[in-house]
Amino acid sequence: MTPLTTPADYSEKIPNNVDLREDRRLQRALESWQPDFLNWWESMGPTLPTEDVYLRTAVNVGREGWAHFGHVAMKDYRWGIFLAERDRDRRIAFGQHRGEPVWQKVPGEYRADLRRLIVIQGDTEPASVEQQRNLGATAPSLYDMRNLFQVNVEEGRHLWAMVYLLHAYFGREGREEAEELLHRNSGSEESPRILGAFNEETPDWLSFFMFTYFTDRDGKYQLGTLKESAFDPLSRTCEFMLKEESHHMFVGTTGIDRVVERTVQLMLEHDTDDVGGLGGIPLNVIQKYLNFHYSVSLDLFGSETSTNVANYFTAGLKGRWSEERRRDDHRLTDDSVMVDAVVDGRIGQTEVAALVGLNTDLRREYIRDCQNGVNRWNRILEEAGLPQRLRLPHTAFNRRVGVFSGIEVTPEGEVISVEEWERRRGAWLPTDVDKTHVRSLMRPVHERGKIAAWIAPPRQGINGKPFDYDYVHLA
Repeated sequence: MTPLTTPADYSEKIPNNVDLREDRRLQRALESWQPDFLNWWESMGPTLPTEDVYLRTAVNVGREGWAHFGHVAMKDYRWGIFLAERDRDRRIAFGQHRGEPVWQKVPGEYRADLRRLIVIQGDTEPASVEQQRNLGATAPSLYDMRNLFQVNVEEGRHLWAMVYLLHAYFGREGREEAEELLHRNSGSEESPRILGAFNEETPDWLSFFMFTYFTDRDGKYQLGTLKESAFDPLSRTCEFMLKEESHHMFVGTTGIDRVVERTVQLMLEHDTDDVGGLGGIPLNVIQKYLNFHYSVSLDLFGSETSTNVANYFTAGLKGRWSEERRRDDHRLTDDSVMVDAVVDGRIGQTEVAALVGLNTDLRREYIRDCQNGVNRWNRILEEAGLPQRLRLPHTAFNRRVGVFSGIEVTPEGEVISVEEWERRRGAWLPTDVDKTHVRSLMRPVHERGKIAAWIAPPRQGINGKPFDYDYVHLA
């Protein structure tokens, strides 16, 4: 590999490693978008006033030094444009162009499709900031508050990553799309975010941890497929974004760890499953939140079959997860795969061309990954000597996209009537009573070294700092 990435330039108004100063027209366009972004951040970003936050900032995209820690005022955070190192010898790994050099410019015939893929990815980034904007006020500790704000600023930087591509490679249409990314808002009736999961509320910290575990994990897999793209600037952008995305999933994984751990402590101390009255979150409520966020996130992968995704693959726009590790011809023109189907009202499978079943392929990778977290949380229960276990619901449960959207299914995979679903859904999904209880626990703890009673403290702090470090200075 020959690194051709320019070192990050922090003297510029927009920090970058893409030689922005060499393209004055692009630089002016992005500098004119920057005030709109900052206005969006002020109006739709975190609502809790802070002086500064102990944040990680990208300073270099190489293996060393890509993250620098320090106290930063969030409004002064240096959002920038960073692409992973370029490989001059990189070749297209899949589809009809396999073996050809990757593209540094957008081929005209793929312009609309590539722009659409970038816009959809870009739309999710500000959406999650909007969903989480009020959570700082109810943070269970300064450590957790710091993690929330780290996720928020990095989602903002991921928006910048997609906006750079739109401005740099898609002309007037790209600039217009970049403006629209700031005009849509999560949950808005007039102009909602593009994907359904990003219009859901994130009203409490259990929802936040579930979101960062399940929905950000969908983001990991979507970025992973775009990282394979023949359009090299998109590939390199997503490769760097994946470094930052891992922290978001860490927040979710360890957050749920700590909720389960505290619930287990209360169950053992008081010899009861009903820890709600003891200031904890009962396991059955944790399971309901898991059911909801997992099923909503499964919908983000789209229908089981898709000719659009088949065309993206064949064209080289979007590959598979770990494409180059696959042991096949990477063209799939003669291959087939079994996908989920509803046959005569029953859940089954049907054989389709592998190309049109790529959404199913990616969803299955995601499901296997999600199970790892559930296994981890169940080890906490097992080590405590408790018989209860958390589990992923059936793939068909609570689905609103794809072949399962027309039927109602229990978490165990039993097809039931709409009437029975309405009668029993409160046993499987959070009820108003559950949500009210969880929200009642969301009392802020903003003192150093202290933590709310419904969650256990972390085993270690951030960047070698202790849990009681002054991660956030409130205004």
